[in-house]
This record gives sequence, structure tokens and C-alpha cells, in this order.
Amino acid sequence: MTAPPVEPAAATAKRDLGGPLRGIALKIASVCCFVVMATMLKATLTIPSGQMVFFRSFFALLPVLGYLAWKGNLARAFQTKRPLGHILRGLIGVSSMSLGFFALTRLPLPEATAIGYAAPLIIVILSAVLLRESVHVFRWTTVLVGLAGVLVILWPRLTVFSGETPMGDAQSIGAIAALCAAVLSAFAMLQVRTLVQTERTEAIVTYFFISASVISLFTIPFGWVWPTPEQAALLVGAGFFGGIGQLLLTSCYRYADMSVIAPFEYVSLLLTIIIGFVIFADVPTAAMLVGALIIVASGIAVILRERYLGLDRAKSRQANTP
Repeated sequence: MTAPPVEPAAATAKRDLGGPLRGIALKIASVCCFVVMATMLKATLTIPSGQMVFFRSFFALLPVLGYLAWKGNLARAFQTKRPLGHILRGLIGVSSMSLGFFALTRLPLPEATAIGYAAPLIIVILSAVLLRESVHVFRWTTVLVGLAGVLVILWPRLTVFSGETPMGDAQSIGAIAALCAAVLSAFAMLQVRTLVQTERTEAIVTYFFISASVISLFTIPFGWVWPTPEQAALLVGAGFFGGIGQLLLTSCYRYADMSVIAPFEYVSLLLTIIIGFVIFADVPTAAMLVGALIIVASGIAVILRERYLGLDRAKSRQANTP
């Protein structure tokens, strides 16, 4: 047998670099899709949030199921050992999305996005309290700094009992809704952690969209409206972009570690600032910018720290390998 040809060093480096770059590109593409989705939902104006959840979930199923059928994995999407776990995740997810979409109708787009960044910080707290995970001083410090950034954004909005203008009260309620959405999103992510122990990714994604579509129908008595053609197009488009964004998000982690890809989530802040200003004439406040920068800095600090610890553990394992 002849030995396989040896690749030139330049070719090897190019191949090694190509994976992370592809993962980063897919992550940024997924972020763009989710920002477009949020923009479309915000532009629907008078549509109730429960109705938004239905369109976002039901029409997201179409690209997801189409992709799985194309890959020959459609059967896996419906194989489950824990149907009740998917229903629970759906209930939490629908509640989170409803509050988040409600916040979109009350707050500037970048502000609602920045408050949503609190979810990963809250996960650290919930993991320590509910799952008894060990959280060291560095992570607690970054979480507290990040939550301080959330408070910087929220503080000017917390005027719900101050008797100010109706617009001010509406934005205060929107800010509280956005924070509650982030808390519920953290609980939903913890539920996903338990599901991944027995369930395939295809099933988790598919059953979430199915359960969210069904659960959101129970909000019909609370005031669904007949959308105009423009609103219907925006709602359907939001669902499609949400589904495509989910596929891109799932795919990006095949090419690079989470610690490499995760910081690019914050590209959404820049995009929402631009879109909010151009489309909705939203001018970011100083409090929003300062608070968002604090949250982003704390999030990136955690990611870089985890990456450093991961590399350090890998080196230790290599050193101890005979």
C-alpha cells in the first residue's frame, strides 16, 4: 500500500481556517435572519403578540421540515422519548416569545434586543441555583456586571407608576416585558439542556415549533385580528426567516467551537441600531448604548474565559496522555 499524499502546510492551514470561518459566516447569517424576523414583526404594528407567535412558529416549520426532508432526516424529527418535555419547553417558549414580541411593539428595536442579552447571564444564575453547578468568582463577577448593564438600560424606562406620559408608561411596560422574556428564555434553555440528553436536535426544533404553533392558538380569544395583506406578508416572512435562521444557527456549530462563534451574536446590536434608525426612526439613547456595551463586554469576557479554560484543559489532557 502506498502512503496517502501529504498535504502542503499552506493547504492544511487553509483547510483548518476554512471551518471556523464558515461557522462564523453561518452564525452571522443566522443573526441577520433573526434581526430581519424581529424587524418584520415590529412592523406589523397592531397584531397581537400571541398571533405573532403562531405565524413565527408555524411558518418556520416549512423551511425546517423541507431541509430535513432534503437531507433524508425527516423521520428523526418526529422520534421522541419525552413528549411532555417538549410540551413544557413549548409552554415556556411561547410565554417568552409572547413577552418578547410584545416588547418589540413598545420599545425601540435595539433596546429590546439589548435587554434580551440578559438571558445567558440569567442562565448562569439558574444553573447555580437549580442545577447546583459550580460557578466560580470570575463568572459571578461578569454576571453581576452584565446585570448592572441591564439595569442601566432599564432604569430610564422604569416609570410605570410615575404618572408620566402614556408613551413613557408603554415603554416602561415594554421594558419589563423584555426582561421577563429574557428570564423565561433562560428557563427554556435549561429545559433544552435536559432534552438534549435523550432527544435529537431535529426533534427538539420540530416539536418546539409544533407545540408553539398549537399553544399559541389558545390566545385567539384574547383578540386576534384579521391582518392586512401587508401584515400577512410580514408575518409569513418573519416565520420563514425565523426557520432559516434556526437552520443556520444549528449548522454553524458544526464548523467551529461555540466559544469562537458565540461573540458574533452581538452583531445583532449593530444591525438593530442601524435598522431601528433607518426604518423606525429610533435614536439610541446614551443609557441604551452604555448598558448594551456593558452587557456585551461581560458576555464576551465569559466566552473568552471559557475558551481559555477549555484550551487549558485540553493541554492538560494531552500532557497526561502516555
